[in-house]
Amino acid sequence: MGRAAPSRAAGAEPPPRRRRGPPAALGLLAALGLLLRAGDCQLQTHCRIQKCTTDFVSLTSHLNPALDGFDLEFCKALRAYSACTYRNSKVCRGNLVYHSVVLGISDLMSQRNCSKDGPTSSTNPEVIQDPCHYSGHAGARDYRGGEQTSPPTYLFCGLFGDPHLRTFKDHFQTCKVEGAWPLIDNNYLSVQVTNVPVVPGSSATATNKITIIFKSYQDCTDQKVYQAVTDDLPAAFVDGTTSGGDRNTKSLRIVEKVGGKYVEMHARYIGTMVYIRQLGRYLTLAIRMPQELAMAYEESQDLQLCVNGCPSSERIDDSGHLPLPVMGQLLPQAATAHPRSMYTLETATTKCHEKMLVKDIYFYSCVFDLLTTGDANFTAAAHSALQDVEALHPRKERWHIFPSNGGGAVSKGSKLFVSLGLVCLILVAFL
Repeated sequence: MGRAAPSRAAGAEPPPRRRRGPPAALGLLAALGLLLRAGDCQLQTHCRIQKCTTDFVSLTSHLNPALDGFDLEFCKALRAYSACTYRNSKVCRGNLVYHSVVLGISDLMSQRNCSKDGPTSSTNPEVIQDPCHYSGHAGARDYRGGEQTSPPTYLFCGLFGDPHLRTFKDHFQTCKVEGAWPLIDNNYLSVQVTNVPVVPGSSATATNKITIIFKSYQDCTDQKVYQAVTDDLPAAFVDGTTSGGDRNTKSLRIVEKVGGKYVEMHARYIGTMVYIRQLGRYLTLAIRMPQELAMAYEESQDLQLCVNGCPSSERIDDSGHLPLPVMGQLLPQAATAHPRSMYTLETATTKCHEKMLVKDIYFYSCVFDLLTTGDANFTAAAHSALQDVEALHPRKERWHIFPSNGGGAVSKGSKLFVSLGLVCLILVAFL
């Protein structure tokens, strides 16, 4: 945390500058809140460190570290905070809170690689509005007479594996949805996926094509279309550009993380981030979007998997419980085509446990996928999907989803059914 701590009695030693570990930037706000409420600060009559702190909280409380541009705005606010403390250096000379704040600012600037020279944020909310920066204008919009209400609410949706869908409501489903289906279709963004069967004889499918349309928005960006297919994950839109909007602000841009395997799209004008990966032969997608924008759609656009989930006729799972075994449903030719790729429940569980220690729904999805396909790339897909949740989902307590009975996605008789399914498969294959 920053060094802004609750006040100490007169004569107490100031806190040491060295810390055991790096603080989280937003944790500073909690410490500053304690400062504002402390009744024993004994501030000098003309020391305005409390005003400096209040202004810094106002400038940063709406910022989100998961969104593009956080470091830039946070550094601007830190420089403004530092300038305010400098203006009060003489009158606050003997104040312990003041010195703690100065040390805290210095440490945070070092951790965030903020230069001491550069632009600073204005303490006037009207000045910091930026129509092409959602977190900026959303924060300014939330001001009412100088007071700030709660920051915008963000939603998460993800699709990976056979395919497994996590909706904006944190419902987890495994679906068939073969062919082209809309994940998102609102006034700002459209996302469509195309799924194909992965194993003959099984209803499971996986994604081999993703099309995204960022719709034209004010002066921030023209309409931009992105398309990815298996073995072609470009780092540019279909028109060859890598960004939208003004060349300097880049309110929409593509960032290539791993060539041909992992790209991110940062749409700062709508506060949205999209991750697309290729693992093995198939694609995964994760998206984070403000709730008010995600829910801005017409009645005719109600078929959105991220919003309403899969139609009941397309569901493979039963309220999150995956039906094992699926191997017993395979055709003989599928088994003989990959004789070394078959997993038992035990070996699939061991393989998935290497990547995921928590036996949540992502772990059981991994087991399901291995038993269905025998393709170890689906283990990496489940693990990466969980990593994307941790990077984009706004609520840590909801990162892990567990089946409703708390005991796992495999029912009590699954081991017996898997064994019987494998026996039947072997008999069919050799008769």
